Amino acid sequence: MTRAERKLDHIRHALSTGQSRKTGLDDITFIHQALPDASWEDISLHTQVGGLNFSSPFFINAMTGGGGDRTKIVNAQLARIAKQVDIPMAVGSQMAALKDPDERTSYAVVREENPNGLVFANLGSEATVEQAKQAIEMIQADALQIHLNVIQELTMPEGDRDFKDALKRIEQIIHGLSVPVIIKETGFGLSRETVHKLKQLNVGAIDVGGFGGTNFAMIENERRKRQLSYFDQWGIPTAASVIEAKMEAPDTSIIASGGIQNPLDIVKCLALGASAVGLAGFILKLVVEHGEDETCQAIEEMKEDIKMMMVALGATTVSELQNSPLILNGELYHYISQRGYDTFSFANRKNIKR
Repeated sequence: MTRAERKLDHIRHALSTGQSRKTGLDDITFIHQALPDASWEDISLHTQVGGLNFSSPFFINAMTGGGGDRTKIVNAQLARIAKQVDIPMAVGSQMAALKDPDERTSYAVVREENPNGLVFANLGSEATVEQAKQAIEMIQADALQIHLNVIQELTMPEGDRDFKDALKRIEQIIHGLSVPVIIKETGFGLSRETVHKLKQLNVGAIDVGGFGGTNFAMIENERRKRQLSYFDQWGIPTAASVIEAKMEAPDTSIIASGGIQNPLDIVKCLALGASAVGLAGFILKLVVEHGEDETCQAIEEMKEDIKMMMVALGATTVSELQNSPLILNGELYHYISQRGYDTFSFANRKNIKR
């Protein structure tokens, strides 16, 4: 099977396997504020990630490219949507285009359709500094995502089996580039042990890519004769991973992604400490099933709903939202407690305005 065919397989199986709703976000409850002392006109959705200014606290996360005309069409759609609603966008791994120049157009179309927007390049941790520079040049990227996908590679029939020296290569790329570098998982979460290693490298941002969304182990198992089913439930739930990352690296921009499906999920992730939230499978499903116009409308409605909830919580900015008191319940409470974190502190926060 060619790399391009594999990319198309990933889209097809991502839509068919769906998202598990095991992010841990359903185990979070906000403390109601009957006197929020906030007005709709005062709410700002602006946020900063790795030195970049976002007009919205959520963006279109890495999905596709490198699969010929079909993925070019999808990326063009996503780019037009990102431009229309003014949110950043990341492309999928560009290694396909570095190995086959014919695939460059499936990525370059993003910058063609959205010449002034924030666009993120994407490569795996096996990349070299020179390849990183080529990926950025290909789409005139404002940042580079380096994705970590050990479980996907192990489950993939033709995947990598050697993950030595990845941290060293990441460090070299960070030092060799002039744009921020975002380290992201691809659906299995980042532990505090991993975040501790990453924060030593002065990364621009850390995207937790938690468990509970598109499951690449399940996707790759669909392509295997002998399934490695033990990887299907492997990973750290998104909510738990955001907490671990923020606690371990409080001065680093944290991005929440992995199974985010609605505005309430976004607000919960921001309240846990994320500076921004990445959406992938949710947006892909909207585009495929409803088209560009309805997707743009849905995104604008999401912005309105986020502002509604921020008013209700008395938080006029993302930083204020990160101080909103909340309760951790169920499996998330158990996980966080077992990892030694103080769950009491979440429930007894005081908004910095009060």
